[in-house]
Amino acid sequence: MTGFGLGEAAAKGLTVRTEIRTVNHRFLQPRLRLPQEFAELEPLVDAELKKALARGAVTLTVNVTRSAAPTAVKVDEEVAKRYVQLLRRMGKKLELPDDLSLAHLAALPGVISTPSDDQGHQRDAKLVLASVRAALKNLVEMREVEGKSLEADLRKHAKAIAALRNKVAKRMPEVVKAHHENVRQRAARLMEGVQLDPKDLARELALLAEKTDVSEELARLDSHLQQLDTVLGQGGEVGRKLDFLVQEIYREANTIGSKANDAQVAHWVVDLKTHIERVREQVQNVE
Repeated sequence: MTGFGLGEAAAKGLTVRTEIRTVNHRFLQPRLRLPQEFAELEPLVDAELKKALARGAVTLTVNVTRSAAPTAVKVDEEVAKRYVQLLRRMGKKLELPDDLSLAHLAALPGVISTPSDDQGHQRDAKLVLASVRAALKNLVEMREVEGKSLEADLRKHAKAIAALRNKVAKRMPEVVKAHHENVRQRAARLMEGVQLDPKDLARELALLAEKTDVSEELARLDSHLQQLDTVLGQGGEVGRKLDFLVQEIYREANTIGSKANDAQVAHWVVDLKTHIERVREQVQNVE
């Protein structure tokens, strides 16, 4: 399910802004982008995501802005020298111009850092998590609104599928009867002047009835539709259940179309598959 959530938290010169974007995916596929100084929070952020979401490709980005400069700065000259040596050696190998500047060097990890302040870092980490939770809350609220619209659309198509299923069920006795009559007439023409055992004809008609009988498929289709209605009313994580039900509904519709051997039923089966495909597309948006 697509969605967007924004969360912000600020305190003592630090502002944290978290953005979460989601697109459809069969499973939960998180992609986290945290500042290096808060890399240790990744497992906690991942856990927060899994508590709130069950499906979707999720991109979570945390941006940190400090309005106050750090009170102390540490420059690691050894790390800087090593960077210079490695980069210039690489530049010679690749025949690139030596445009290494102080600004480039200062931006490299480990060159400039602030002395560790465990208490302050823990406070800032809590701010990051608060921002993440706020963004998740907004995302879930947005997805819930979309979910209500999706449920209405799914129920509309399920109702149309049920109506077509009932049309097929009502027509099938006439289809079987017509097939029987056609077989009788063809047999009479082919066997004109030949004595035909009524038992043999009855046996062939029974086999034909079995081949064109779709009562089991119709019963299963009705059962799947009832389960679909029940699952939609359950709430919670129902996406995978709906995936399975849609596959089974399509299977029954396909079998009905192949067995019925009737133009009108075939037309209704095409309509059935159209509605089922629409349900299949929408179910991909359901968590």
